[in-house]
Amino acid sequence: MPEFRQNQATKEWVILAPERGLRPSDYKKERAKPERVSAYSESCPFCAGNEDQTEQAVLTLPASDGWRVRVVPNKYAALQPQLATTRTWVGSFLSAKGFGVAEVVIEHPQHNQTPALMELIEVTDVLRAYRERQIEISRNEKINLVTIFRNHGQQAGTSLEHPHSQIIATPIVPPHVRYPMEQAVLHYDKLGSCVYCDTVTEELRQGERIIIETENFAAFCPFAARSPFECRIYPRKHQASFMLVGDDDIIELADVLRTVLNKLYHGLNNPDYNYIIRSSPIGDEDTRHLHWYIVIIPIISIRAGFEIGSGIYINTVAPEEAARYLREIRFVS
Repeated sequence: MPEFRQNQATKEWVILAPERGLRPSDYKKERAKPERVSAYSESCPFCAGNEDQTEQAVLTLPASDGWRVRVVPNKYAALQPQLATTRTWVGSFLSAKGFGVAEVVIEHPQHNQTPALMELIEVTDVLRAYRERQIEISRNEKINLVTIFRNHGQQAGTSLEHPHSQIIATPIVPPHVRYPMEQAVLHYDKLGSCVYCDTVTEELRQGERIIIETENFAAFCPFAARSPFECRIYPRKHQASFMLVGDDDIIELADVLRTVLNKLYHGLNNPDYNYIIRSSPIGDEDTRHLHWYIVIIPIISIRAGFEIGSGIYINTVAPEEAARYLREIRFVS
């Protein structure tokens, strides 16, 4: 039986229609056995040894024989840091120069790696690089929002196979981000609590959508998941900004993240996916109503006319079934 479900934080509705879909295990893609990928590609600008093909690194985590993680300005950035942020009118339309910061996080020196199969210390290094760059970029008074994201696979929007993610910082906080913030304020004003803390507490209480629970983090398929196998990772303690994650917690977070990605890798046969770190805008790091989290969205379903027209997503896999399936997938290194 189809069911409407509401996201407690954003007040968005989704339609859960598992009768239209398949069993969770049926979403495991049949793929031809891939050709063996080399650890080095001469044509890849991100491979160790090809550093002269990228812009000069703004952050390098060194290794005894080279580097572990490099962060470089995006050579083909949509935004440029030297531009002004002044708004101007074009008739009755509003415009501004394309100011912003765009960087690429090269996650590993080897071409054939992926976070789902990396060692714990390697995923931890990536998260530390994210945090350090977010802190540094946030010192720019023109920046109001830092977005950290990873595109994995062609359907997710990636153009280079080498393991990498991106950081884009903008002077604008768009409505897509601002609206949930406004809902979080209303929730706090009404109930005196963070809506995201309340969501995590309720997910842990119900338990059936939990994938992994650790001392400081919870990973689950949310009650109102918009698409099959959507996963979220939240800190269990209130924390508005990813920049505030401590050194011990970031190791624990890396373990949770790579475990969820590993389960998706083996359970769905390495699906294309996007993940995004949702963190408070600059200046809101200590607010009581915001809460950072990671959302992982496997590219399994396609948004069609109804979703585009109404803003209501149709999810054909119950999050309870998705979480149950992922819990049963054994971590394989």
